[in-house]
Amino acid sequence: MSSLPPADEALPLFPLQTVLFPGGWLPLQIFEVRYLDMIGQCHREGRPFGVVSLLQGQEVQRAGDSAPEAFQPVGTLAHIVGLERPQPGLMYIRCEGGQRFRLATPQRLKHGLWVAPVAEWLPADPWVAVPDDLLHVQRALQTLVAQGEAEVQRQPQAGLELPVRQPYQWHDAGWLANRWCELLGLPAAQMQQLMSLESPLLRLELVADLLERDHGLTPPAPH
Repeated sequence: MSSLPPADEALPLFPLQTVLFPGGWLPLQIFEVRYLDMIGQCHREGRPFGVVSLLQGQEVQRAGDSAPEAFQPVGTLAHIVGLERPQPGLMYIRCEGGQRFRLATPQRLKHGLWVAPVAEWLPADPWVAVPDDLLHVQRALQTLVAQGEAEVQRQPQAGLELPVRQPYQWHDAGWLANRWCELLGLPAAQMQQLMSLESPLLRLELVADLLERDHGLTPPAPH
């Protein structure tokens, strides 16, 4: 994965109605001119761009839009790991989430692209072991992935994708929390709060609360 851009360099931004987590995968279909040029340049130069979650506005510019986009100040670098051009004016890309950042003042260029210098690079999650009282959260994701792997093997021609991609890091609290955050179908604002937390263990504890409240996943009773 490429190194971090200089902090004083304007980072090109892609506001989306979702949240990219470090280590997560993001497929995008690109057809707007402002992003075709930006993605093409990033791909040629091996540079990432920033994904930020929208607070106002739409992902796609439309004639007559009365207000420009507004977005969260904390986002995640997106590293392009695959790019296809099936026809002129269309790109399919796959990105992997990298370092989190906090933006300085964004600037909207005349053709609609947003850029901003990075005010602060947020530290990567430290490796924290999944505690014993949250091992049921780990096992639940392992079961979900095993079911997905079995389905892919049963239908090898169907083009199915696993819910979580390798390498698996089952014993890392931050990795485990991030993968659940991507799967739970949470509102973008809630995903943003979880992604922005400094403590990976707190993030996993909050995920466990959500799984218990909304999906009935409870820890096994003590013997």
